[in-house]
Amino acid sequence: MSRALRLAITTPNAVLLDEAGVRSVRAEDESGGFGLLPGHADLLTVLPPSVLRWRSADGAERYCAIRGGVLTVRGGESVSVACREGLLGRDLRKLDAEVRAARAAEKDAAARARVEETRLHVSAVRRLVRYLRPSGTSELFGDGKDAP
Repeated sequence: MSRALRLAITTPNAVLLDEAGVRSVRAEDESGGFGLLPGHADLLTVLPPSVLRWRSADGAERYCAIRGGVLTVRGGESVSVACREGLLGRDLRKLDAEVRAARAAEKDAAARARVEETRLHVSAVRRLVRYLRPSGTSELFGDGKDAP
């Protein structure tokens, strides 16, 4: 039986972590939290958005906030996590603050995108109304008022 695990955390764009010598891993799925030690039986489970924790070879606890994913244990010595997005951290409070800031930035960007989408939609509708005006006095960009 192996005395350590190899932990790999990947996203579609990057390998966030590939660490050997991991003593233990703690994760949670829909059934609740669970721990993994060297020699664990093979496992495949879906992870909700959560924080993955592990104890490295030096005994320090490390963290990774993930936005859902799949955890696989192979041969009792390899733990792989494939997630949509992840954020590594050494301090849980700092990681929490970083996750909150990232979520706030995403919400802000989404709100700006909705405003811009609405502005473009309104502009397109106004141009169509001017173009389809029954008087026939205005053509699309014909009077200069509709030009961008």
